[in-house]
Amino acid sequence: MRRRPFLASLLPVLLLASCGPASTTGSSGTGGATTELTVFAAASLRVVFDEVSTKFKEANPQVTVRFNYAGSADLISQLDAGAPADVLVTANQSTMDRAVDAGTVTAAPVVIATNVLVLIAPTDNPAGLTDLESAAAPGVDLVVCAPQVPCGAAAQTIAANADIDLTPVSEENSVTDVLGKVTSGQADAGIVYATDAADAGEAVTTIELPGADQARTEYPAAVTASTGQPEQAQAFVDFLRQDPAQALLADAGFQQP
Repeated sequence: MRRRPFLASLLPVLLLASCGPASTTGSSGTGGATTELTVFAAASLRVVFDEVSTKFKEANPQVTVRFNYAGSADLISQLDAGAPADVLVTANQSTMDRAVDAGTVTAAPVVIATNVLVLIAPTDNPAGLTDLESAAAPGVDLVVCAPQVPCGAAAQTIAANADIDLTPVSEENSVTDVLGKVTSGQADAGIVYATDAADAGEAVTTIELPGADQARTEYPAAVTASTGQPEQAQAFVDFLRQDPAQALLADAGFQQP
């Protein structure tokens, strides 16, 4: 019984490990071989990367991509714990630098896109938000990303530059969690990426943040050291910089590196 908490804490890593790293197997009906790549990607890339994988599959029919989406800091922790992956894409350079320093990635990362933060509120904007200062006012339930998460670090930079003290009621581990708190009515305000606000559509009211450009985030991608198929993994990283993927990223509101 005393072992149960320890085993429970290992369960997410063991489940990922049971899936194994990218593998090559016989392909039914084609006589060729299929490759499965596991891509660890920042949560803010979820919608557009699902579309990117479809385009990549059209160009590389023998390769299937599956994703593990989470906050960038969580992705690094999973890799450090031994979870297998072929490609890592984070939502800022400093988090990727941790992977480089730890030897988790083998090649120099390349930036595939950039993003900026915005302030959001539920559609009816119950707190009457107009700017970041109003979101930091007493009585406003503001939700942000945790400081160790890229969106949280960028939010802190924007607030510091504006000389505003943020008093969030909750700090989340991913930008999608912040978005979910706002769209579900659990929070009066949240700070998320412009792309997440765009995905939410009419479910949120979006307010631009002055100085957001000074806290712009970059999305670097790199092949991991644990991949068993570096050529296919590098092909996916290269594809992210090519026109089909860049067009999808632009349509989703991301900006080119």
